[in-house]
Amino acid sequence: MSIKPNKLVSGDRVGLTAPARKISYKEISYAIKLFNSWGLEVVIGESIDSEDNQFSGSDKFRARDFQRFLDDKTIKAIFCARGGYGSVRIIDKLDFSSFKTNPKWIIGYSDPSVILNHIYFNYNIESIHGIMPVNIGKDSENSLAISSLRDILFEDKRYGEYKTHNLNRNGEVEGELIGGNLSVLYSLMGSNSFQATEGKILFLEDLDEYIYHIDRMMYCLKRGGKLSSLKALVIGGFTDMHDNTIPFGQSPYEIIYNSVKEYDYPVVFDIPIGHIGDNNQAIIIGRNTKLISNNERVIISQE
Repeated sequence: MSIKPNKLVSGDRVGLTAPARKISYKEISYAIKLFNSWGLEVVIGESIDSEDNQFSGSDKFRARDFQRFLDDKTIKAIFCARGGYGSVRIIDKLDFSSFKTNPKWIIGYSDPSVILNHIYFNYNIESIHGIMPVNIGKDSENSLAISSLRDILFEDKRYGEYKTHNLNRNGEVEGELIGGNLSVLYSLMGSNSFQATEGKILFLEDLDEYIYHIDRMMYCLKRGGKLSSLKALVIGGFTDMHDNTIPFGQSPYEIIYNSVKEYDYPVVFDIPIGHIGDNNQAIIIGRNTKLISNNERVIISQE
């Protein structure tokens, strides 16, 4: 069974750091106000408002900033301020010794999928795939992205009911949920950050890719043994996809459906998680998850 970080309570200190692309304090100012309204004390990392070309400081600098929050026992959660690219450049520079004995929530999605899956596969510690400070503004305050994140942080549970999709393959299963951004997971193949998937529920989402790239990446996962022995496959948003002048001939969902059609586990599509704005609902990476899919609805429950 995976290790659950403690629920947050009013008065807890949380860290905010940028492990990848650069970001300004102004871009996260509304998120800070929101977290303060939850009773949290926000500690701003040195990587915020720092710059090294497209990154929020050098690899060494970003790793040191993240390490500070990993080691600080008074910090109860770490929010990745944004994605972009860069988490993979620092993951092997981080020392999780203190984190293993004092687990805390790490929150992010997209590029931070590196960190979320690394801590699950190496330390069996849960994390949150959810909205990041860069995405939080006045318009998102009452969104499902925010309320689902708060449910996990303060109530340690997540329950969602979703619409069916014509490509769904129904069933009822239970297993630990892993995954995140498809392009990021593809880049982790062969590393200790993305290990055996047997008996797991795999979640995938992506943004701004050519459709044929989706096909290439799914074949890579398939040939690498990541798809054959799953409990289920959950597909989130595949947003802003591109095609060539000569069309590929299949949508991203059709590509994924055909990639796993020989297997008999449940597959559910169009779950509102990923790069989809204010409806990017939070989910717990590493948590034992019950998935029910039938002709009426899809239920994903994590307690």
